[in-house]
Amino acid sequence: MIIEHFSVAPLGCNCVILGDEERGTAVVVDPGGEAPRILARLGELGLRCEAIVHTHTHFDHIGATKQVQDATGAPTMIHEEDLFLYEGVQMQLDSFRAPFRAPEVAEIDRFLSDGDTVHAGSLEADILHTPGHSPGSICLTIQGDRPVLIAGDTLFARSVGRSDLWGGNSAQLVDSIRRKLFALPDETLVICGHGPNTTIGEERRLNPFVRNA
Repeated sequence: MIIEHFSVAPLGCNCVILGDEERGTAVVVDPGGEAPRILARLGELGLRCEAIVHTHTHFDHIGATKQVQDATGAPTMIHEEDLFLYEGVQMQLDSFRAPFRAPEVAEIDRFLSDGDTVHAGSLEADILHTPGHSPGSICLTIQGDRPVLIAGDTLFARSVGRSDLWGGNSAQLVDSIRRKLFALPDETLVICGHGPNTTIGEERRLNPFVRNA
């Protein structure tokens, strides 16, 4: 199994590639920008993208979606409660006074719910609905020798996602982390939506926003 991530423009979103190297299939999570780079890396790894999944639909996490979808034919998936943000990308940019126009968005092929599973070959990623950063924020969990959590902007190393944006809710955010993410094993590797990786155990002990759970 391949689990690789790298930061993409415009705001350093961590785009994640989940791959089954034996079958040559992949899931791309949060293609926030730099579509040529994402597509090139898929080619270098010998992977064919079979699904595009968004942990949430803030503009910095969806900028390259249509280009990746057009190049691969992969279905795009979000949680339905974030659809208003996905359809309102220009509103988001205008709110941040960003000096550029919103990219054309891809068609949404599937709405994901808590408990769903996304497949690429033998690779399985389970969906946790973790509202708070946005109403439709989700995380993905992958089982294996060491479990992995793709946390989006719900949980960061020693921090948590903002809850002051559209539909954010600080109480929901803390509840999502304490009740769902902190139920995972301590050794779970956490790939955050921005910045460095961490583990569930470290955040349970050391995260000043939620460590008293």
